Amino acid sequence: MAHVVLDMNDQRPVWARPEWFARELRSALPDDWSLAVLDTPTEGTGDGTARAHPAVLESVRDARIYMGFGIAPEVLVEGPGIEWVHTGSAGIGSSLTPTLRARAPHFTNSAGIHAAPMAEAIIGMVLHFARGFDFAVRAQRRGVWDTAPFYAADTPVREVSDMTIGILGLGGIGREAARRFVALGSRVLGLKRRPGSAPAGVEALWGDDGWDRLLRQSDALVVTAPDTPETRGMVDGDAFARMKRGAILVNVARGRIVDETALVAALRSGRLRGAALDVFAEEPLGPASPLWTMDGVLITPHVSPVSRGFWRREADLVLHNLRCFLEGRPQAMRNRVDLDAGY
Repeated sequence: MAHVVLDMNDQRPVWARPEWFARELRSALPDDWSLAVLDTPTEGTGDGTARAHPAVLESVRDARIYMGFGIAPEVLVEGPGIEWVHTGSAGIGSSLTPTLRARAPHFTNSAGIHAAPMAEAIIGMVLHFARGFDFAVRAQRRGVWDTAPFYAADTPVREVSDMTIGILGLGGIGREAARRFVALGSRVLGLKRRPGSAPAGVEALWGDDGWDRLLRQSDALVVTAPDTPETRGMVDGDAFARMKRGAILVNVARGRIVDETALVAALRSGRLRGAALDVFAEEPLGPASPLWTMDGVLITPHVSPVSRGFWRREADLVLHNLRCFLEGRPQAMRNRVDLDAGY
């Protein structure tokens, strides 16, 4: 019997795979197909665990489809018949191994599934600095009624509708955030890898000139791009030097896109109003990092995607792609990953 292996039993309670997900998947399969549901715990943090648990290796030997959080090369070796790999993570960096590239199965990810909660987190992060919540939190810790930073002539407290929001990466997350900022009345710029469409009300930019405009014109720079060789270290000292004085940085994408040493220098110099960071070059963020104790920094522990709505959206994506696969229309599958481009 043709075989599907479901290896998505996330050990984190909020992400725990609901029983109905496996039932819906099983009901969508032809009668002569089998479904192996693995209960051994895994984890979808970051790019996924891409594990090679013995139970996984045993299950994939006759598999045509593997669904997990990333994929280890050993899984492809033990599963020579795997034609389609789906990862429940949006990031796929750890899965792009030489083995995967050589085998080149259909590969889909969950980009955009986290877009709604992450866009809401981005809005909150910008508001944290735009409305001076950081001032309020510091005063509250000291037990002081402090209006000074709000009433100062040069106060950075402002309205989001008066801000230009620059979004680095107009994928699913970037587009969802852009729509929300447009609804709030912001001017929104979005940098794309190549010319193309953008959500209504968003000015699309591309190339070196577009990157320069994004840096120089944005009151808040929001990083939602994938981690690729081209984007790694893209937000560096030169980028911070070109940003508006008093701008805000938000990074919910991948830590390696931002040069953290240069970021600390930009914060200490006063060039940046603040930085809201959900991701870091090394996670967990080490206790010696100066980012922990800097007043202008908001840190969340890579939790911007957290939402109870994940599995319904994930199920809709998986079931659509399964229909396409079974009907011999793999090119119609959503979230296909370009193994060469890396996203």
